[in-house]
Amino acid sequence: MSIKSKVLAAAAALTIAGTLAAAGATAASAGTPSCGPNCLDVFSKQFGTYHHPGFVLDVFRQGEKVGQPIILFRQSNSDPAEDFTYSEQGQVSDFYAAGLVSSAFNLHYGCNWNNNTNTCGNGFPDLYAFEVQYSPFGVESGLCVGVAATATAGEKVTLQPCGVSSKTVWAVDTLDSCPTNPLYSFEAQVINGSDTNFSLPFVLDYPASGYPTDVPRPQLFVDNLKGFSQSGGGSGLCGGLAVTGPDTNQLWGARTGVLP
Repeated sequence: MSIKSKVLAAAAALTIAGTLAAAGATAASAGTPSCGPNCLDVFSKQFGTYHHPGFVLDVFRQGEKVGQPIILFRQSNSDPAEDFTYSEQGQVSDFYAAGLVSSAFNLHYGCNWNNNTNTCGNGFPDLYAFEVQYSPFGVESGLCVGVAATATAGEKVTLQPCGVSSKTVWAVDTLDSCPTNPLYSFEAQVINGSDTNFSLPFVLDYPASGYPTDVPRPQLFVDNLKGFSQSGGGSGLCGGLAVTGPDTNQLWGARTGVLP
């Protein structure tokens, strides 16, 4: 990551763990005490809130291997399968500079910091982006939440090697999930970095008919963004974007620290 990325790390934490709440501001709550205040608990708006996550991101059966399914499981402070940390964080342009997302992804969600063709600040969003690494008991595994193949509708979410490709990169979709919009209560969709569908991007999703206690456990996947958005008047953090009809299965939040 560049120096610019490191400077933006605190802001990224606030955006990702707050927009995804402002979890970066306080170590209010992640899984085990060993993982501690640096751990991250990701929850679905469908089943919980920032103060009561209910069910959080979980590695199925604690399997520390490539391809292990990612599910939601009841929050616990003794389950290492719920221990995740930020592997990398910054903005889409940082991941592009590192060669981890495509120029097309950067064009739509990032910006160009080249001194000769600087597009940053000229209507380009440069969304915050991150990797989430599985870190049972606080020990980094080198495996991150991602997809095995380029994102398509229904592609399952699994553990994949961190820092290798766009498949483990996620961008906070503040374009369609304005954090100032009360419909969202600071939850947001997150776009997979391998996305190539820029009209209806592939975002993290939970099965509409599933519930975390179902057997077999429903697995997270990526699917086209649902809901309807249009430009609105006014200005502000989201440039006046007006958003209606959110799909709560695609809205995610996060908090840090040890779960109650």
